[in-house]
Amino acid sequence: MKDQKTKRIVLIAMLAALSYLVVSIFKLFPIQVIPALPFLSFEPKDVIITIAGFILGPLSSAAISFLVSLLEMVTISGTGPIGAVMNLVSTCAFACTAAFIYKKKRTIGGAVIGLVAGSVTMVAVMLLWNWLITPLYMGVDRRTVEALLLPGFLPFNALKAGLNSALTIWLYKPLTTALGRTGLIEARPKRPTKLGIYLFAAALSISCILLLLVLQGKL
Repeated sequence: MKDQKTKRIVLIAMLAALSYLVVSIFKLFPIQVIPALPFLSFEPKDVIITIAGFILGPLSSAAISFLVSLLEMVTISGTGPIGAVMNLVSTCAFACTAAFIYKKKRTIGGAVIGLVAGSVTMVAVMLLWNWLITPLYMGVDRRTVEALLLPGFLPFNALKAGLNSALTIWLYKPLTTALGRTGLIEARPKRPTKLGIYLFAAALSISCILLLLVLQGKL
């Protein structure tokens, strides 16, 4: 029992460090989604945190989200406590929702349903939170933010959710296989790859890339 608890703590720390590394790399090479809103940039730390939730459960996703948001705030982020809270809310809405549903239905279908539900939850929650908090962050009146919700915040969060969902599907098996070899999680039996799930991830990836190009004015 003690050994399992130690492995869990080590795994949480490792995945939190990996998530923070991803954030740090994308801070150096930011992907600006909407030129008019330069503070909205894409980085895929939610992918690692969601996979952590699939492995360890939604509470672990929440714990890693908190650790990474705190580390971001005190090291590489210039948005202060407001940015940290927004990051935490966004990641938990996506990752914890997906992990909770997957915990109840541990199948490929359950994972897809979880990712879709997490995406919808994140988009809805961030529209509300941007309406509430962004006026404080940007120093503008609420009507200015309201005018940005549909043309700016909605497509950004939809794109972010779609890309994170696709990347989670692509990376789940390689990451869990690697962790199984380390002994931090139980090695999983090899199962035949289901082509449909990867076709879904491919279609979602292509759709998100096209949307990104449209939002950047390149298409």
